[in-house]
Amino acid sequence: MEIQEVPYTEAPIELLLEADPSVDKIKAYLPASRCFAAILQGKPVGAYVVQCIAPAVYELMSIAVSPEYQRKGIGSKLLKHAVSTVHDMGARRLEVGTGTFGYQLAWYQREGFRVFAVERDFFLVNYEEPIYENNIQLKDMLRLAVDY
Repeated sequence: MEIQEVPYTEAPIELLLEADPSVDKIKAYLPASRCFAAILQGKPVGAYVVQCIAPAVYELMSIAVSPEYQRKGIGSKLLKHAVSTVHDMGARRLEVGTGTFGYQLAWYQREGFRVFAVERDFFLVNYEEPIYENNIQLKDMLRLAVDY
């Protein structure tokens, strides 16, 4: 597997929809972002998108792996790549937003991310359709960061 940067116009939106169910939101943040894809046997199987949100601060806007390739370590390789790449770009911090429960929260924490804020009602205000994980509706977003 190879991780390579791709132009935002070639971002694998179908993969990014695994992490963010809004095509409109994805298309809105892509032009100001950098996109990286995990390529396996010539096809993208995972991707992540980062965006500079303040001087020396980046946000991981989305990270996703195709369902048939999940639980094979690809997501962890992508996350490690994102942490390393953003650091190499001169960042002091990488932030990410996620739900208040579920495997993603522990996954980010295993990679050194720490909670620094809660955005109450984020998923209720920013998405037209309710989002569920494990039959529980997502309401609040946790903001996590890794500082370099």
